[in-house]
Amino acid sequence: MKIYSGDTWTLEELQEQVADAGRRTLLVPPADSKRAVLETFGEVLSFPEDYGLDFDALNDSLHDFADTITDNGTKPVTVLWQVAAPFRSDRSFGVICEILQDAERYAGKDLAVTAVLL
Repeated sequence: MKIYSGDTWTLEELQEQVADAGRRTLLVPPADSKRAVLETFGEVLSFPEDYGLDFDALNDSLHDFADTITDNGTKPVTVLWQVAAPFRSDRSFGVICEILQDAERYAGKDLAVTAVLL
């Protein structure tokens, strides 16, 4: 997982880098609480209806998401997660980063995550 500062990089620059690498982008907009972040990931990545709003569900759903990328032969994905400043001080931020890193390792080259600190 890569982390960029929104003060240094614009979202458009990062999206252009992703496109230049032959990848598609999924943009996760900012949210300021654990629940809102988990909901937003679920919406953007089209997690199933029974997706629970906890860390285990995020981990399981990200692995399932990674499997769908690999299985259907589409372009690799880079998830651009916009991290709201208030959320960075929440303990959940670190846990979610670890879950995202694990999903990247699981998916190999098919899934990359970039956090953009706002």
